[in-house]
Amino acid sequence: MAEEVSNKQVVLKDYVVGFPKESDMEVKTSNINLKLPEDSNGILLKNLYLSCDPYMRSRMTNRDRASYVESFLPGSPIIGYGVSKVLDSRHPNFKAGDLVWGFTGWEEYSVVSSPQLSFKIEHTDVPLSYYTGILGMPGITAYAGLYEIGSAKKGDHVFVSAASGAVGQLVGQLAKLTGCYVVGSAGSKEKVDLLKNKFGFDEAFNYKEEEDLDATLKRYFPEGIDIYFENVGGKMLDAVLLNMRPHGRIPVCGLISQYNLQQPEGVYNLSNIIAKRIRMEGFIAFDHYHLYPKYLEMILPYIREGKVSYVEDVAEGLENAPSALIGIFSGRNVGKQLVVVARE
Repeated sequence: MAEEVSNKQVVLKDYVVGFPKESDMEVKTSNINLKLPEDSNGILLKNLYLSCDPYMRSRMTNRDRASYVESFLPGSPIIGYGVSKVLDSRHPNFKAGDLVWGFTGWEEYSVVSSPQLSFKIEHTDVPLSYYTGILGMPGITAYAGLYEIGSAKKGDHVFVSAASGAVGQLVGQLAKLTGCYVVGSAGSKEKVDLLKNKFGFDEAFNYKEEEDLDATLKRYFPEGIDIYFENVGGKMLDAVLLNMRPHGRIPVCGLISQYNLQQPEGVYNLSNIIAKRIRMEGFIAFDHYHLYPKYLEMILPYIREGKVSYVEDVAEGLENAPSALIGIFSGRNVGKQLVVVARE
């Protein structure tokens, strides 16, 4: 008889309105069989690392309109990106022992019935946890946003908001390697120091200390901004629109300042998009995974040669996952927030 074991899980209690709380989630234990049935076409995973990402907030809401990802199901485990080891497989593309990254449950063990978004990990000379960040979804997001949407080139003036986060820290470093002038914003002195001293941004500022964001941006970009890598929305976007150069590009990755508001803030300077012929485009990683091999070819040598740094904020244990996820909405994390479930 196949082995049955306990399976600790992080479950969403009910849909969330406003700012999420740890109490909106609970840790439960169920049982799982460590052998897949013969008629399965999926894979059984032992989860090692889980990724905490801002887009997960929208999945905690019962939306009345379609989105690119479905809402979580109350009473069921939260779903997100993670790094896992295949324990059993009925799928031709995977075998027991494979390491993968992709969508999985917030639990110790998961069955993925249709692993279309599971990527086999071929390079293990770098930390496995990197596949929740620089070598996973945030990495391809930074790459596609900067180059495919932003068309970054040498000499561009680049501004990155939420610049010390999972995506922003990489955007800034890639822009510097491309020969751009790069400024980032973050929410603490510690993060600002990180941007300037570890990630090599030309300048950085704490947006919480700035009373006039328009004046702040004019101070750091007296000649204007070519590329704004948008992570936050709201007042920052409004100020940026006043400071864009003609034919500037705004890749819209996220709007984290708006996710917990019941009434989103308005943006009032949109006429600049017309006057300055600005291209502003939202994008999601799903649409760019075909670029993943090309991205790995570029980024892996940078990591191995120490030309790119990546900072992680690590929470130990599945029981600490709710706190880790909630923390990213108040900026508590420094770098990429992830949760260690088990070490391989």
